[in-house]
Amino acid sequence: MPVKSDRWIREMALKYKMIEPFEEGLVAKNVISYGLSSYGYDIRIADEFRIFTDVYQTVVDPKNFNPSSFVELKGDVCIIPPNSFCLARSLEYFRIPRNVIGICLGKSTYARCGIVVNITPLEPEWEGHLTIEVSNTTPLPAKIYANEGIAQLIFIESDEICTVSYKDRKGKYQGQKGVTPPKI
Repeated sequence: MPVKSDRWIREMALKYKMIEPFEEGLVAKNVISYGLSSYGYDIRIADEFRIFTDVYQTVVDPKNFNPSSFVELKGDVCIIPPNSFCLARSLEYFRIPRNVIGICLGKSTYARCGIVVNITPLEPEWEGHLTIEVSNTTPLPAKIYANEGIAQLIFIESDEICTVSYKDRKGKYQGQKGVTPPKI
């Protein structure tokens, strides 16, 4: 099960619309890089953010999530409070093939500033905008930039087709658009 190269990613993106919109090269001039790299794809973050807040003194409960835990923001930048996080979404929409899994990893440019992107899988036959959790681990406010790179996807292709895909089991985040909070 090898990690897939730029040629494979380009073919899957163009022929099967695995990544839309798709940037065929790495864009890196005056921005945090995004687009096709040697063995992955650097995704961008859209301009929609949900910033965690404790204004209402709610308990964060994944089984009974209170939407008032977030403040919504649309803009070119997002300032994440110290020791807090935000949810955002990828600019790109994904359609993962049945014999592929994608793994989302944070970019080192942000990690070197104490800004961490949660590692998450893109399961076989999942499709949608990727909801991204961005944590500010520092005691200072942290800035992230919309329409620039936020994380890298690595794709692994299996030589076997999975028995049950994310689509088959009617996964709760299938086809998600926009920033999607936790669901049960």
